[in-house]
Amino acid sequence: AALAQIEKQFGKGSIMRMGDGEAAENIQVVSTGSLGLDIALGVGGLPRGRVVEIYGPESSGKTTLTLQVIAELQKLGGTAAFIDAEHALDVQYAAKLGVNVPELLISQPDTGEQALEITDALVRSGSIDMIVIDSVAALVPRGRKSICPWTRP
Repeated sequence: AALAQIEKQFGKGSIMRMGDGEAAENIQVVSTGSLGLDIALGVGGLPRGRVVEIYGPESSGKTTLTLQVIAELQKLGGTAAFIDAEHALDVQYAAKLGVNVPELLISQPDTGEQALEITDALVRSGSIDMIVIDSVAALVPRGRKSICPWTRP
């Protein structure tokens, strides 16, 4: 009943059972630059055309990993954008990790809304192979200085 209601409201194919479709074969991936991680991911890297969240505590290597993936993507001829919401990207470090910095698109938006609008425009352009948002926690809405619960707007 719930499935029928969702399909009625959102259209056919808006929800389905995983076993109803064809198994995904030949998933295109971009290497993480780490053989061990590529193997652990089960498909050889990060899948292309998908949203991937890299989660972990502060200073756990999330940005380093994204920069390594960008470097691998660039080696394949791909184009990447880095939305630096934290305004903390170390360009020299990125270059040491193999990122072709002159070819990397970088944005340092002032607000969370601006970051998401830029991301949306890049996605719609169809000319970008990877977009990194660093970090989601730094996407502060207009009119707020911080999204931390112990501060006030």
